[in-house]
Parts: sequence; structure tokens; C-alpha cells
Amino acid sequence: MLFDSVSYKTCVSNGLVLDKNGNKMSKRLGNAVDPFETIEKYGPDALRWYMITNAQPWDNLKFNNKGIEEVQRKFFGTLYNTYAFFALYANIDGFAFREKEIPYDKRPEIDRWILSELNSLMKYVEESYEDYEPTRAGRAIAEFVDDHLSNWYVRLSRRRFWKGDYTDDKISAYQTLYRCLEVIAQIASPIAPFFMDQLFLDLNRASGRHDVDSVHLTEYPEADESRIDKDLEERMELAQQFSSMVLSLRKKTNIRVRQPLNKIMIPVKNEKFRKQLVEVEDLITSEVNVKEVEYLAEDSNVLVKKIKPNFKSLGPRYGKLMKKLSQVINAFSQDQINELEMKQEYKLELEGEEIILGPDDVEITTEDIPGWVVANENQLTVALDITITGQLREEGIARELINKVQNLRKESELEVTDKILLEIEKNTEIENAINNNISYICSETLAKSLELKDQIDKNNKVNVELFDNLKIDIAIEKAD
Repeated sequence: MLFDSVSYKTCVSNGLVLDKNGNKMSKRLGNAVDPFETIEKYGPDALRWYMITNAQPWDNLKFNNKGIEEVQRKFFGTLYNTYAFFALYANIDGFAFREKEIPYDKRPEIDRWILSELNSLMKYVEESYEDYEPTRAGRAIAEFVDDHLSNWYVRLSRRRFWKGDYTDDKISAYQTLYRCLEVIAQIASPIAPFFMDQLFLDLNRASGRHDVDSVHLTEYPEADESRIDKDLEERMELAQQFSSMVLSLRKKTNIRVRQPLNKIMIPVKNEKFRKQLVEVEDLITSEVNVKEVEYLAEDSNVLVKKIKPNFKSLGPRYGKLMKKLSQVINAFSQDQINELEMKQEYKLELEGEEIILGPDDVEITTEDIPGWVVANENQLTVALDITITGQLREEGIARELINKVQNLRKESELEVTDKILLEIEKNTEIENAINNNISYICSETLAKSLELKDQIDKNNKVNVELFDNLKIDIAIEKAD
């Protein structure tokens, strides 16, 4: 099937374009939008993407320029930054897709996961286009780019691109990210024909994988169902959910992600759930910066749960019994709560009537315990140990230093591969942290040497704040 974005857009017709308040546009009301000025300001692709993904084409659209700005930033900006990241390191390593493709079963799990999600997306988008549902297609593409490709795959794979030798692992990362960008350019081109054509041409100019002059002359990429692994997608989604929950706990307690913490505890519902988590445990600990995960049996009672009825769900079904039913639910024991979570239902009898409670009929939360904070989301629970030991604090200081030095490298416009000489002003609060983590600091910042100085005399020194108003001088220079 060949792309033809011109003929495609004539297959459907739009509803009315209203103003942001839902009023019909008219010159008399002064709420009409000049389409040519809008295209000139935002570009045709951002406008098309906004109009097609914001509402079904046959529905009325409440038009708002802020929506186009969000599309520019969140979708096109994210996709551009992802390509720019790829191009930066591909140019450094000379990657041009000349190597033999790494076999699928030899690729790391993170690569197999994003390729599974990609093939699922290709299948879904093709079905949506064929059903004249471009809104569903565009939304699915945007979700993939933002949630899966940029905020998870690239972020977790970043070190693979800039660290180490040109190994099969690095080649696999390049080939996987290239494939994702190439496919996105193809399947999104009916909605954003100009941006996606440029993205495709930039990729293809280096690799020569397609003997065509435009993305619109390529065939629609067919999904490889053998690469769709729903179990892998499911456990990676668990990793994303738990990571998000722990990061929200860090934010709630004002503990920066760069500060390592000791442990998280996760109650496990069954052996399958435990097995899925174990397989993504390293991803979770790396993402939230904790040392280990402890799995709790549902009957451990380490975390005390509370339960209360969901009146919106139960009221329409058991209105006359709600007062007594509420008292019964509020008096549930830990074992009863665990049974409801494990079996996804709980049966009881009240005044001769059988009542079946489901997960949506109640709200289950977990109490904080001393030194820990707890988060609940749907049927998931996680507890975070927020006690910061001396060693953990030193590691946190080292990470803060690394972050400041990396920022200085960027400001100094150093190449990502440039070695540096690093000088740091002495301070009793951070000396032990530096001395105990010196190899790690040098490795992460590409420092050939690190010196602690009573005073830094160099003109390029920069005063930075590490934490709690502690400020020190740092100086870097390119090593010979």
C-alpha cells in the first residue's frame, strides 16, 4: 500500500471549526481565525496534527492556538529531540546502518520491548487508517513517541549510546532507535507530510535503505507479529507504573532522584506478578535510584491497608443497604482486604441478600510506616524507604557534583567525547564524598584528573550550589 496523503485527506470531511468556547466563528463576532496566518505562524503539519488528533474529523472542533503550541512542543518537539539525540551519537560513532542487523533474539530486552510496542503500533495505526479513524492513529503515534520512545526507551538506553566501545550492544541500540524513527516517519506521514518527509530523508540520506525520493513513495511498513510480545509489554508497563509511583513519592518528600535510597517494598499478588517484576527489577531500581527491591507476600501484614466503600459504584446497586454495608466494609480485616485483592471479588450476605464486591466498589490505601512512605495506584502498592544513611548521602553528593560538571561541559561547548581536567574547591562537607567516589566521578565526567584545591585561581572557575545553600567553585578545562 503506497502513501498518498492528498487522496487520503479527501476521504473524510470535517465538522465545524468553532472557537475555543464552542461558538461558531464569524467576522461579526470577531472570533474568526485566519487559516493562512495560523499556518504561517505554526506550520501546516502542527496545524493538521492538532486538528486531526484533537477531535474526529466529522465532529465539531473547538479551535485553540494553545492546542497547536502543545502539539509543537509535546509531539513534534519530542520527536525532533529524539532524532537529534540519535544523530549526535550516530555521527560520533559513524553509524549508518551498514552493519549486519543484530538478530532479534540477541538484542537486549529493552530493544525487544520497544520493537514489540512498535509492531503493535504499526498494526493498530494501519487498522485505524483503513477504518477512516485518523484521530485514533495520530493519538496512538503521539503516545508511543512520548511515553515509550522518548521518556522510557531513550532515557534508559542513553548510556549505551555515549559510553563504551562500538559493540553489538551499541549497534543494537542504534539499529533499534533508527527503525523506530523510520517507521514513525512512514506511518505518521499522512497526517504530517512535510515534517515526516524531512525526518525520513535525513535518516535515509545516511543509510540508503530505501531507493526513493520521498517517504510518500514507500510502502506502508507491515507489522511483524512474531515480534509482538504482550507479556514483555505488560511487565514493562509494570516497570513504568512502579517507577512513576516511586518518583512521585520522592517528589512528595522532596528527595531528589540523584540521591540514592536503600529500598522499596512491593506486595506481590501472585507468582506471575512476582516473576514479571523480578525480570524488570533492574530497570526499576535504576530509574528510581534505589539499591534493592523487597517483595512482600500478601499475607505479610508489613503494610497495613485501609478500605472504604465507593458510594458511586455501590449506591445505585445497594441503596437501601448502604449504611450497613458501609459499616461492614470499614470493619474489614487485613485478610478480607487481601482476599478481595487476590480474587478480585468478595462475597458477603447482608439482610438475606448476597453482595459481591469488586475492586471498583472499594478504595484500598496503605498507611505509611515510620521511615517509609507509601503510594497506591489502582491495584498496585509500593513503599519507599526514605532513611538516608551517611554512605547514601555521600553517593548523593557525588551525583550532584557529576550533574554540575556535566552542565559545565555543555556550557563550555565541549564534545561529548572530550576528556577534561577537573578542579573542585575543598569543603569539609563534601571531601569524604569525593574521595570515596572519585573513580565514579571521573568516569562519569570523563575527567583524566580530579584535584581538590583550597582555592581555585583559574579565570574560568564557576561557583555552583550543590545543596542546602552549599556553594563551591569548580573549574574544568579540556585535557590534551
